[in-house]
Amino acid sequence: MLNFIRPSRNNNIKCACSHVHLSDEQLNKVIKKYDSNGDNYLNKEDLKELFRQLGSNAPRWRAARAIHHADKNGDGRIDMTAELDQLVKYARKHGYTLASACCKK
Repeated sequence: MLNFIRPSRNNNIKCACSHVHLSDEQLNKVIKKYDSNGDNYLNKEDLKELFRQLGSNAPRWRAARAIHHADKNGDGRIDMTAELDQLVKYARKHGYTLASACCKK
């Protein structure tokens, strides 16, 4: 299982030891792993599990807010070909990041 942390809010996403900066591409790869049925869309349940693993205290609420911010066509799910960038921006804005990329592990 991947280990995640939620650092203080800042614009630079880093690992817990501040040695590794995570790029948008790396964050994209992490998010894509949560497509449970392989249809190239993230539904609310996929997002809920993603935010639970990212350490959210309210993953269902965070998933609903992520859909509100990133779902541009209004179908209730995130298209990973067209809308994933908006989801990455949302996660970055709220400070979610991957802790297992730390160089000390």
